[in-house]
Amino acid sequence: MTALRPDLAIIAAKVPPGSRVLDIGCGDGALMAALRDRSGIDARGLEIDAANVAAAVARGLSVVQGDADADLGDYPDAAFDYAILSQTLQTARRPHIVLDHLVRIGTRAFVSFPNFAHWQVRASLLWGGRMPVTRLLPERWYDTPNIHHVTIDDFRAMVAERGITVEDAWFLSGDKRTRSAAANLFAEHAVFLLRR
Repeated sequence: MTALRPDLAIIAAKVPPGSRVLDIGCGDGALMAALRDRSGIDARGLEIDAANVAAAVARGLSVVQGDADADLGDYPDAAFDYAILSQTLQTARRPHIVLDHLVRIGTRAFVSFPNFAHWQVRASLLWGGRMPVTRLLPERWYDTPNIHHVTIDDFRAMVAERGITVEDAWFLSGDKRTRSAAANLFAEHAVFLLRR
């Protein structure tokens, strides 16, 4: 089994055995396969890219092609114990609506995203005057799927405005966890556990 991305490893470690999971924007199904292969977790996926759907299905996973912006309304309330949205929020056309669906479909929801307020991003803009290209944000501004540049503080404000509770949060700098103090400045990536 290949190692999971650090944000996915955090999520995989926190989902209890026997849970029902919907992974929205599941990519090639790496997280779903890890969840399935341990403790009988029933993992389902929704993915927009046909090649990723094919790769996930080839792993024996239950994945359908769909769009988080258009198709989440079709899922019933509390259909899953956990709804997961990893590195997808910033690509959604209406992230606030996707987030509302997430906490409606899952009893709890994990959301992970790159932090666009990280000090290296800020420095790139300040000193270079250009949108940064980093390890976590490897595409140029005109080639990126990211259409919303979310920061940790922006996300916290959005969930508070929507009456969503943050149960826990983890912050990553590089591939290692970092402290929550000043996370908006020092964390490259964030993982939040939410509930309505």
